Amino acid sequence: MSDRSEESLTAYAADFITRARAAAVPADVTHLGKRSILDGIGLALAGSVAESGHIVRRYLRSLGCTTAKGSTVIGSPLELPARFAAFANGVAIHADDYDDTQLAVAKDRVYGLLTHPTAPALPPVLALGERDGRSGRDVLTAYQVGVEVETKIAEAIDPRHYQDGFHSTATIGTLGAAAGAAHLLGLDRERTRRALGLAASQSAGLRENFGTMTKPFHAGRACESGVLAAELAQLGFTATTIVLEAGRGFFKAAGGGFDARAIEADSRARHQARAGGARVGRCQPPERERADS
Repeated sequence: MSDRSEESLTAYAADFITRARAAAVPADVTHLGKRSILDGIGLALAGSVAESGHIVRRYLRSLGCTTAKGSTVIGSPLELPARFAAFANGVAIHADDYDDTQLAVAKDRVYGLLTHPTAPALPPVLALGERDGRSGRDVLTAYQVGVEVETKIAEAIDPRHYQDGFHSTATIGTLGAAAGAAHLLGLDRERTRRALGLAASQSAGLRENFGTMTKPFHAGRACESGVLAAELAQLGFTATTIVLEAGRGFFKAAGGGFDARAIEADSRARHQARAGGARVGRCQPPERERADS
């Protein structure tokens, strides 16, 4: 099978994921990342008391996989394997729909918004970081890698993706979750590309479910899928290495097209968190009502 290696957009993303270092992140972007993490943890605490949170914890307990050496489900004494803790915390962060929002740079996006970056990006690295005893700096950097990948892909994909019914926090969030997890696990370039391939094949979420508990479920599932993708890739599981740009890949299947300049040119000049921004502390209706992204 032929493989576009050097010119591959997926390889370009994998290079960023594997090479990112805390020292290279601008101070203002680091500051925003810290604020967003605090915001996300607070939202997870608030969301843990939503009915969706109670149901999720009841379900996870029924699996019989609780462990004293697991990762924390925020707002509860539960400790679980990382993928399940990430799932529960992702649902909780997005339950009340107050989480941060990516503001679009392009002018043709629905409502001018793209994703809720933190809900899919933070829980995977929190869960893996706790399990593996990583430093706060490591977790922060991995979180910012996940946010950067998620927001750049959201900016690049054709707006048809969201207009036709895909929930971008769920679909693109899965790729961001995998990116952050891959960075924290120290995957090499090849395994990172495969993690993205695995993540893209799990990418799902429909806007028709807005106004129900399934909207925050989307964020939780993105978190879990990202952890699963990175962990399987770490073990040698195979997937396409050109999933973003391939003719049957993510951008083509999910949106009909993309603007590579939104990823490539902008990545060399600035961080998306600074370019488009992410509002922290926005007000949105809870899971029982319709929301916008």
